[in-house]
Amino acid sequence: MESKKKEIKKNIVKAVNKVREINPMAGSITNTVTINFVANAQLAVGGSAAMVYLPDEGEDLARLGDAMYINVGTMFPVYEETLEHVARILFEIGKPWVLDPVAIGIGDLRTKVLKEFKNYKPNIIRGNASEIIALAGLWELDGGRRNSKVRGVDSTNLVGEAKNAAIELAKYTGGAVAVSGAIDLVTDGKLLVYSKGGSHFMEKITGAGCSLGGVMGIYLTVTDPFTAAIVGTQIYNLAGRLAEMRSQGTGSFHVHFLDELYKASGQDIANNYFEIKEV
Repeated sequence: MESKKKEIKKNIVKAVNKVREINPMAGSITNTVTINFVANAQLAVGGSAAMVYLPDEGEDLARLGDAMYINVGTMFPVYEETLEHVARILFEIGKPWVLDPVAIGIGDLRTKVLKEFKNYKPNIIRGNASEIIALAGLWELDGGRRNSKVRGVDSTNLVGEAKNAAIELAKYTGGAVAVSGAIDLVTDGKLLVYSKGGSHFMEKITGAGCSLGGVMGIYLTVTDPFTAAIVGTQIYNLAGRLAEMRSQGTGSFHVHFLDELYKASGQDIANNYFEIKEV
């Protein structure tokens, strides 16, 4: 595993440096509560941001951008057309995309859209433990439960409980799954990466998880899904830990967190503690 860890660290540094060099764009259809934070986080790590919600704009951005991030946290009637349409275009033209199944199980429209996404195999799925378990259940995969308890955007399950669901989702999509929690889990269905760090303040601000999905989208423009998910997870754990040291509360944390995203080098991110295990 030591050689694999060295390889992952090398890939992290390469992806971070490439993003800083070329300023790639990953467009987003995201939670309206967190649009500003998602965009600022994408900019902070060296990417370019663009936010849309109409079907024609979504298709244009899917074709123009290097990757895309789709978050179902705030649903509007137009999204019944937009989200399925954009996901299908991305799948057909082979553009990578990130799915955040926020609040899965709440409302018929959200359930319908997320069920359709099974056909379009997102390259990265990012969510909390309850969301990952529920999505695997909705897609009728092993490890999933349709009745996994999601309380709004909060998880009522531990990361370890979502391990099997995450593995099966990754195997099905051929991509990566990232489960956020006290210790984050990233898997490609063959390896498990556990990343430590972050801050208790991340649960007290709006958009930490949503912006993480958007940042993973930025890294997905320059590297494979597994590496992109690891880099996003690692930089968030590093930035969260360092920002907490400088913060007096949630407001100052928000500002310091963006600063730490901006300042983090590829080597800093690679050196943030993580473990690797085989599935």
